[in-house]
Amino acid sequence: MADGSHFAAAHEHERLTGWRDRLHKVIFESDTRAGRLFDEVLLWSIVLSVLAVILDSVESLHAAYGAFFLLVEWFFTGLFTLEYIARISALRRPLLYVKSTFGIIDLIAILPTYLAFFVPGLQSTIVLRAFRLLRIFRILKLARYVSQGNVLMLAIAASKEKIVIFLSFVLFTVVTMGSLMYLVEGPANGFENIPVSIYWAVVTLSTVGFGDITPVTPLGRAIASFVMILGYGFIAVPTGIVTSELIRAKQSVGQKACDDCGNTNNDADATYCKRCGGAL
Repeated sequence: MADGSHFAAAHEHERLTGWRDRLHKVIFESDTRAGRLFDEVLLWSIVLSVLAVILDSVESLHAAYGAFFLLVEWFFTGLFTLEYIARISALRRPLLYVKSTFGIIDLIAILPTYLAFFVPGLQSTIVLRAFRLLRIFRILKLARYVSQGNVLMLAIAASKEKIVIFLSFVLFTVVTMGSLMYLVEGPANGFENIPVSIYWAVVTLSTVGFGDITPVTPLGRAIASFVMILGYGFIAVPTGIVTSELIRAKQSVGQKACDDCGNTNNDADATYCKRCGGAL
């Protein structure tokens, strides 16, 4: 039994060879000529497919070129299906990629067309129109091909605790200011209850200012002015948090792609994958 487990572990961490190794380098490693070409072709395919979905939503264009858009729909669906199969075929542990964020996005990008094929008449419903918009999630895959995309994601992930604390303070501020304005202005001036007053505080603090509810009393206007000024400071805080983490993330992102799950957010001198722990 021990020998069997040892064999399974060794087999799991053996290097990819043959066509799978070549396919992995093309798909997951963009520092080669073939890898860059693959990324560029796929990038333009994503842009064109999303553009086709946007144009098809225009009623006049759909009526005139509906058949063409359907053909384009199936062409790109087939193309992205082949890409999805190629990605999971080039990994030692494909299930890790299937369960990852990009793996789920890839799957969502191709499902609507196939579901419409198996449910006759679904194309003519408004529900399908909304469901087909899920294909626009494909544009989220663009981040994979932006050179600083991985750096930005790492910076946001590293900032989440600070951002949560910041949002908690914002929530405390809008509840406090909303409740205060309810006491100062009252229902007679449009602040009918505390939830409505909190809504006013959110709109004012974000510097949007719809103007549907406005303070009338001098004290209310003074509080409103304070909230407006405070709002400018609040806008700058998350920018500073993410910027500081961006500087750190730039220094830590490498180019090593994991053979197991396809993760590329590994340090240049890393031995094991940050996501799955697989040997690099």
